[in-house]
Amino acid sequence: MESFSQVLFLLVFTSACVIKAQGVLLSTHFYQELCPLAEEIVRQHIEAEIYHDPNVAAQLLRLHFHDCFVMGCDASVLLDDVDGMLSEKNAVPNKNSLRGFEVIDRIKFALEIACPGIVSCADIVAIAARDSVVSRGGPSWEVFLGRKDSLKASFYEANRRIPAPNSTLETLIANFEDHGLDIVDLVSLSGAHTIGRSRCTSFKERLYNPPPFEAVWDERHYGFFHLLRSICPEEGHDNNLVPLDLKTPRRFDNFYYLNLLRGNALLNSDSQLVTTDTEFVVSDLVWQYALDQRLFFEHFTNSMIKMGNIGVLSEVEGEVRHNCRYIN
Repeated sequence: MESFSQVLFLLVFTSACVIKAQGVLLSTHFYQELCPLAEEIVRQHIEAEIYHDPNVAAQLLRLHFHDCFVMGCDASVLLDDVDGMLSEKNAVPNKNSLRGFEVIDRIKFALEIACPGIVSCADIVAIAARDSVVSRGGPSWEVFLGRKDSLKASFYEANRRIPAPNSTLETLIANFEDHGLDIVDLVSLSGAHTIGRSRCTSFKERLYNPPPFEAVWDERHYGFFHLLRSICPEEGHDNNLVPLDLKTPRRFDNFYYLNLLRGNALLNSDSQLVTTDTEFVVSDLVWQYALDQRLFFEHFTNSMIKMGNIGVLSEVEGEVRHNCRYIN
């Protein structure tokens, strides 16, 4: 796989910023003439949806991750089951867990009224992720647009390519490298766990059958795990939800990293960032972000742009769906 620096370059063209990813030109002003109100329509819908349910912000951010990590940022995750094709929605990392599909449907419906057949579902997901972060007090960034929607989904790849909540650090690094992302991307994008919730089933193993490095907890860790056990008993209640950041669960900030350093990581994959880094490269970044929120925001936005250009499809390879759940 080519490095990001090889597939990405920036230039100024008719006062718009342009990126070349996988040979496809994306622009921050892609819809300026074709659908000038596209981003405003998305923003207004996101604000309304999150006003009614603040949890939508984390759902849409996660939807973007799970889309990009399977065949690229092509809205394949939005496709429903059809004859001969299993939806990614039914893969283990997504089933009864990934949400926000109805929100994307409503945004797409509004855009089809304003600009029929113009704005791709993949671009809607990317814009919605950015606006969701902003709505929770996080940073903004320019979203490069012009993605096309895939003509297929991959149930198999969704099961294989999305990092599991019990992943080791070695597995996480290898997974991100396989997507053209580096350690800075891994640690900064993990900061998305500053908002959102996780089901008990994703971390219950740590509570009742802890790995060796967590077998002995000091007093400050005991209170945290005792609280989790009260919400997630050993038997049943697997779908109970716990905030990934118990301190500021609805605000996008750097408290996620402070929680890691205090031993209050909810998922094993999060805990790995500080407990198994023998060379201290990863944990050093955790410390930097915990001490400097502006640095975290800077690296996070850069990594979101970088991730948003994974596997971009050309007009020949994809299409602009009329309904995000089905190919045309």
